[in-house]
Amino acid sequence: MNITAQHVAPEEIMELLDGELSAAEAQAISAHIEDCAECARLAEQLRTTSQALSAWKVAAIPTRLEDSITEVAAKAGSGAEIGNSGLFVRTSFWSWKQWAGLGCGAAVSALLLFAIFLPMRYERRQVAQHRIDGFAAEHTERLDQRTGGDRDRVVTRGSIGRLQKDGAVMGALIGTPESAKALQDVLPPRLEDAPMIARTVALSMMTRDFAASRSSLDAIVARYQGYSAQMNVSTTENSPRSLEASLRIPAPALSSTIRDLKTLGRVERESQSGEEVTRQHEDLVARLKNSRETEQRLREILQQRTGKVTDVLKVEQEIARVRGEIEEMEAEQKALEHRVDFATVELQLTEEYKAQLNPPAPSVSTRVHNAFVAGYQNVSETLLGIVLFFAEFGPAILIWLAILSLPVVAIWRRYRRLSAAV
Repeated sequence: MNITAQHVAPEEIMELLDGELSAAEAQAISAHIEDCAECARLAEQLRTTSQALSAWKVAAIPTRLEDSITEVAAKAGSGAEIGNSGLFVRTSFWSWKQWAGLGCGAAVSALLLFAIFLPMRYERRQVAQHRIDGFAAEHTERLDQRTGGDRDRVVTRGSIGRLQKDGAVMGALIGTPESAKALQDVLPPRLEDAPMIARTVALSMMTRDFAASRSSLDAIVARYQGYSAQMNVSTTENSPRSLEASLRIPAPALSSTIRDLKTLGRVERESQSGEEVTRQHEDLVARLKNSRETEQRLREILQQRTGKVTDVLKVEQEIARVRGEIEEMEAEQKALEHRVDFATVELQLTEEYKAQLNPPAPSVSTRVHNAFVAGYQNVSETLLGIVLFFAEFGPAILIWLAILSLPVVAIWRRYRRLSAAV
């Protein structure tokens, strides 16, 4: 069973009315029918048709047919051979009521088929139109956000490429003339010759209310669907607070973002630069195409080659090398397109700080406690330093004392003898 997010198939609704579904499936489809007006209308049509078919009344068996059946049964009981009656013989027993019933049945069957397939065709058209409307609304909103409401404004090639890819997939899935027209109205023209420029902006600003500017910064970045690649905030006591951030902003919204960022404070320094990477991107795309073709040829050689194992291993190693280059180039291409689609804004925000004449000092108890702690730490460090000094230099000192003590003792003895002689 396939329950889509939009509608339920008519076959599943018929199974629900006939009681052929499990309890869980019946509950899920019933809940969907309660929320979907089109499925509810289709279920009501099928229920009406089923009731009409149930109300049919079978006419009584004609007398001639009953007599014929009795005669055949008697022959079968006596063992006589019974031949097969032809179609015309069987229908010859029909009355005008039976013929009329056959005609009515054919007409009702035709109406039933018409009632089933017409809503299905209408449903497909409605689903297609619903998908078109959703796709158009989504990408129109995306374009409006990236271009500031100007649909004719030129946006980046990476953004257009993604929209065109999504539009092609949606058009292939729907496959209706309405889808082609709707997608043409939504998608902008192809930008074959539009340059790819990676933009960088540096702003240095001074603000009076740092907290309010910090909050406004987050709101501005979220409004234009950007993000912060890196942010450092310094809030040291008795010093000005500062913020350094590396922001990534969609390129079409760069001008609007810079205009809003300048409202955070006074601009002290501003610089803008742009690096054109069109040639680099084209070279990368060409290299990537050649590498993929090389990989495809190597795989074909590997499938057709039946030579030595060493040759097969060399081909596999070459495929692995080419695959690694392809992955590196794909990552480089994505990074390059991301640089074009998202401009870099290096923001430095500093608070206007006024030094206080009498800064708040800690309490007396806190200062006494800190003094005792500092004294204890000084004594501990001094004793530990003495122990470490003797542990490191004590053996060398003892050796030098032993060496120097010998001449000192000899000179002292000689002095004593001279003093005794005098």
